[in-house]
Amino acid sequence: MRTFTTRTGATMPVLGQGTWRMGEAASRRKDEVAALRLGFELGMTLVDTAEMYANGGAERVVGEAIAGCRERIFVVSKVLPENASRQGTITACERSLKRLGTDYIDLYLLHWQSDHPFQETLEAFEQLRSLGRIRHFGVSNIDIEALRQLETLPLGRLVAANQVIYNLQRRGIERNVLPFAAQAGMAIMAYSPLDQTRLAIKEALTRVAARHETKAEVIALAWTLRHPHVVAIPKSSNPRHVQENAKAARIRFTAQDLAELEEAYPPPKRTIPLETA
Repeated sequence: MRTFTTRTGATMPVLGQGTWRMGEAASRRKDEVAALRLGFELGMTLVDTAEMYANGGAERVVGEAIAGCRERIFVVSKVLPENASRQGTITACERSLKRLGTDYIDLYLLHWQSDHPFQETLEAFEQLRSLGRIRHFGVSNIDIEALRQLETLPLGRLVAANQVIYNLQRRGIERNVLPFAAQAGMAIMAYSPLDQTRLAIKEALTRVAARHETKAEVIALAWTLRHPHVVAIPKSSNPRHVQENAKAARIRFTAQDLAELEEAYPPPKRTIPLETA
C-alpha cells in the first residue's frame, strides 16, 4: 500500500476505512468489526472515526477491531466543535481513548469549525500531543479562508490534515483547498469518495472500468487517489465491497483514462463553498 507522509511526519496509507454509521446497532457489530479487520489484512490500515458517530459507538467498534493489532493501525478520530474548548478538547479526547481502548490516537481532528477560537483548540491539541495522548492533529470540513487563517497561527503549521468531501462528482476542493494543502504538505482526507452511493455511473466510468477489468466504483475510488496528497476513507461493512475497495490502490490510470473521466465529470468552473455530506 502506498503511503503519504505529512509535513508533521505522520505517515499513513493512502487508502483507509471510514466508520460513519457504524456502531448504531448491536446486531451489526460483529459484521462491522469483521469488515474492518478484513480491510486491515488487505492493507487498509488507516481507520477513521469520531466521537459523533453513533455517540461514540463507532469508536467502540474500532476499539474492538484494533484489539491485538493496534501497533500497525493508524487511528483517526475527531472532537465535536461544541467540545473544542481547551479543556473540553482534552476531556473529549480522554473519552475517545477509553472507547477506543488505546493509549494514543495517531491523528486527532476538529470535526468542523467551532465557535471556540482555532488557537484554543490547537493549544489543547498540542497539550495532548506533548502528553503522548495524540501523535498528530488536524481539521475537517475547513474551507480555504479558514485554512489560511489557521496557517498564520503559532501552531497552525502543525496541522497535518484536512478531511473533506471529495469524489468525481464533488470536485470543488480542486480550485483552492487541495492546492493549498499540497503546497503546505497537508494530507487531504477524502470522505464519501463514492458520494455515499449517489455516484452517477456514466458511460465513461464504465468504459474505463472495463479496460481495467474491474467495477466502476473501484475506478471512482482509485480516481481520488491519483493526487499524491489525497487519502481516501471509504466505509463498508460488506466483505465483498471491502475487497473491491482495496483493489483501488492498485489501479494505474492511462492518460486516456483520465481524459475520459475529466470530460464526463468536469470540475466546477467557478469557486464554490466547501461541500459537506
